[in-house]
Amino acid sequence: MHVVTGAFSYTGRYIAGLLVRQGREVATLTRYPEQSNPFGESVRVIPLRFDDASALAASLRGTSVLYNTYWIRFSRGRMTFDRAIANSEALIRAAAEAGVRRFVHISVTNPSPDSPLPYFRGKAAVERALAESDLSYAIVRPTLLFGTGDILINNIGWVLRRLPAFGVFGSGRYRLQPVYVGDVADIAVRLGGQSENVTIDAAGPETYTFEELLQLVRDRLGSRARIVHVPPALAAARLIGWLTRDVAITRDEIRGLMAELLVSAQPSSCPTRFSEWLVGHAHELGTRYASELQRHHRR
Repeated sequence: MHVVTGAFSYTGRYIAGLLVRQGREVATLTRYPEQSNPFGESVRVIPLRFDDASALAASLRGTSVLYNTYWIRFSRGRMTFDRAIANSEALIRAAAEAGVRRFVHISVTNPSPDSPLPYFRGKAAVERALAESDLSYAIVRPTLLFGTGDILINNIGWVLRRLPAFGVFGSGRYRLQPVYVGDVADIAVRLGGQSENVTIDAAGPETYTFEELLQLVRDRLGSRARIVHVPPALAAARLIGWLTRDVAITRDEIRGLMAELLVSAQPSSCPTRFSEWLVGHAHELGTRYASELQRHHRR
């Protein structure tokens, strides 16, 4: 059995879909078991109970490979990064107790225990906990994910379709390296079949400055929105958040972009080019707003 945390969400959905197509027995651990199951009977649903260690371990018994995509974008209410770290560590302990053969963990590029950004610092803490366990593991570190159903790139398209201007934080010359979520799923599943402990960046073959990426998306959408430079504050993002009743982007996410943390120092490991993907998907990109709060916080 192959178990995916969050198979109804984004990265987990691509991993689960690939496993189903391969004819694997698949289950998902989800915090929202009542949610509609897009896979039907092909994916069994198991409630994800971080607060019950014995139940969590029992739910993993018989699992060959566990693919962990659980994390949070930002702290909200009781769900903090410290809580997310503790939950991840509980999942690692439960997997070890259940005798899971392989633990494949989706992390992020450039995590660091010394990072001033809690997202990247928390990712480093979870990686360390996994490395210190007795589990056979693979750590996959994606850069900036794109694909049908993503939030950031999709919502850039949404703004470019509807507003007369798009505010670029600072110079816009900071780089990012988009990676197709399907390629990340391919790497994760391939590493699930191995036994060697490994950490690998998942990065696409193209690197853009943030402004270049915006110009590419704008041109493909046929948008006439002006690209304007604004101070790296949250005034524009707060306006979009107010319009959509969502958290469009956080101050820490802006700092991470401007620090080029979504660029890999390793050779590209994923083949799909964002520019080519965009040609086939421009007609759907940004037609609907993708709400982070609706997807993960308003169940």
